[in-house]
Amino acid sequence: MHDIQIIGGGLAGSEAAWQLAQRGFKVRLSEMRGSGSMTPAHQTDGLAELVCSNSFRSDDDAKNAVGLMHHEMRRLDSLVMRAGEKARVPAGSAMAVDRDVFSAEVQRSLEEHPHVTVVRERIDALPSSGATIVATGPLTAQALAESIVAATGQDRLAFFDAIAPIVHRDSIDMDICWIQSRWNKRTEASNEDGDYINCPMTKEQYLAFHQGLLDGEKTEFREWEQETPYFDGCMPIEVMAARGVDTLRFGPMKPVGLDNPRDTTPEFPQGRWPHAVVQLRQDNKLGTLWNMVGFQTKLKYGAQVELFRTIPGLENAEFARLGGLHRNTFLNSPLVLDRQLRLKGAEHIRFAGQITGCEGYVESSAVGIMAALMAAAELAGDPWTPPPRSTAMGALLAHVTGDAEAETFQPMNVNFGLFPPLHEVKKKQRKEAYTTRAKADFAEWLQAVSRVPAQAGTSSNRAKRQPA
Repeated sequence: MHDIQIIGGGLAGSEAAWQLAQRGFKVRLSEMRGSGSMTPAHQTDGLAELVCSNSFRSDDDAKNAVGLMHHEMRRLDSLVMRAGEKARVPAGSAMAVDRDVFSAEVQRSLEEHPHVTVVRERIDALPSSGATIVATGPLTAQALAESIVAATGQDRLAFFDAIAPIVHRDSIDMDICWIQSRWNKRTEASNEDGDYINCPMTKEQYLAFHQGLLDGEKTEFREWEQETPYFDGCMPIEVMAARGVDTLRFGPMKPVGLDNPRDTTPEFPQGRWPHAVVQLRQDNKLGTLWNMVGFQTKLKYGAQVELFRTIPGLENAEFARLGGLHRNTFLNSPLVLDRQLRLKGAEHIRFAGQITGCEGYVESSAVGIMAALMAAAELAGDPWTPPPRSTAMGALLAHVTGDAEAETFQPMNVNFGLFPPLHEVKKKQRKEAYTTRAKADFAEWLQAVSRVPAQAGTSSNRAKRQPA
């Protein structure tokens, strides 16, 4: 018998299993690799196999949002951080690991845990009852993926996600750009001046930019991705550019209905239309992040930064996320999950990891921790209090579960743009101010969170609490 089933033995699933087991709950961890099934990207049946990079990125918890998340995970006795330290290899200020050593350590820790049963089995449908965490990642097996689609109605499966870059608002030059909606159209949700930041281009600037899109170095498809189609409404911008020199000017870079107040004449006192325009749309409720509308791309990261900083007003742009292109399975979480990562209409099921729309090893693991803590509180009959939005975990969790705009929701790494802003702090000191505030708030939150003793194996034992 088990208290909760976890489907998926990747980073999020393994972390969730550890957190729940450490709190005395009996966990059935179902992993299809090793049962005769395999994903196109994995090489082994090891738990928490790192498919892409071997890096957990920056370990700097003073000036980096990812490093701050490392800090918070360590405070919560993260298995990923534990195994990462044992498998660590030199990588400067980053945390990189030996993949095989890391996976082996995670697997050993879980297989030896008295409250974890690792079962090699493929789950083809969402369970109709019983506490469950689904952490199957971006390569969810087809049958289970169809079951999720049937339950959510949100088709996010078996297509390439061509992801648009996201820019930090305070890095945009508003002496060049202006805010306006096309034709000054408004809705009840509109900002006072308009809903888009507009970056104007002359004909010469546009032609140079168009050529840059054609010439820029692009990502190659992996063999197993070759036949996967694009979303019709999510065509990479360089694919559109290749269809003709003016294609973009009739698509995402259409300038009509936008009066540039920096380019006025007696004939056009409100401003003239530019030859082309790059529009940015608010991406989070705080207004600190803005996405480049229609700029989903498969350009390599270096090529993106170089080319996109030629756009007027974005010369000093800082990117919260660069564009990308990959096959991905993820939910439109702000629509289908509640604030506790539960599936609306089937609240016995929680989702965790990349399938919730977080990007990156660290972020996936952190959401696995959060899902486990929520489930533990629910199983124990305790109230759940989320970590403050000023923390790395709290900011990412809030973004995934409702703060992001559902219409433009795409996988996201943790970054300071998700945090409540500190406008009163000078820009040079702002990163340290974010981490200092976060650590204090996280420590206070930990003091208020109760924890089931690690060896509590029965319901009666679970009733006994001790501070985290």
